[in-house]
Amino acid sequence: MELWKVILLFSAAFLGGLTVFVSKKANNQRLKLVLSFSGAYLFAITVLHLIPEVYQTADQTIGLYVIGGFLFQIILEQFSEGIEHGHIHAHTHQQLAFPIGIMASLCIHAFLEGVPLSNGLQNELVFGIALHHVPAAFALVMVLSHHKVSKRNIVILLFVFALMSPLGYMLSLELSTGTLGNFESYFNRIMALVIGMFLHISTTILFESSVDHRFNFKKLVAVLLGIGVAVLSFLSN
Repeated sequence: MELWKVILLFSAAFLGGLTVFVSKKANNQRLKLVLSFSGAYLFAITVLHLIPEVYQTADQTIGLYVIGGFLFQIILEQFSEGIEHGHIHAHTHQQLAFPIGIMASLCIHAFLEGVPLSNGLQNELVFGIALHHVPAAFALVMVLSHHKVSKRNIVILLFVFALMSPLGYMLSLELSTGTLGNFESYFNRIMALVIGMFLHISTTILFESSVDHRFNFKKLVAVLLGIGVAVLSFLSN
């Protein structure tokens, strides 16, 4: 296990959420640019690395798991309402599942995002996931604050959220080496589910934050930089 990955994943989410307490107000434009960069980066890493690796070693049914992951992310967002995209909504008090439903969906999402990090390439992907979690954690704390959750409980919930990707990474290490039994035979299927989730989350980030689905110049630069960094990393391997 590479400890720096655990530290980076945890710190990005935890410190990203804590910035709410020291900032005067949410800078939505800056959040959108960070999201655009991380969304483009995740999309490019998924296409350049994760998809070829899984299809190279899996059977023809693996595409069903990719679709399943895509649909599963849609289901998760019915509970999280897009917080993993950096959305900051004013939820109504009629939402009885809050914050349990939101926390459960976000934790599942973050946990599964940690799964691919044991699969070899993943010095590149860990930075994309960490960057993606900064605005997600920021949005989570903003929503919790809006619902008058105490600061102490916010920090506890943020701590739990920040742990999820490191836990997914550590479990995937055990799965990939087979130390937990014969679960390594299912690793490609788990990876395919994560690929589907990445495809959904990255494409949603890229297109939903623009008015009328039009790219402004700053967002276009952020997207090109995200893809460019991923491509340069790919070519340098």
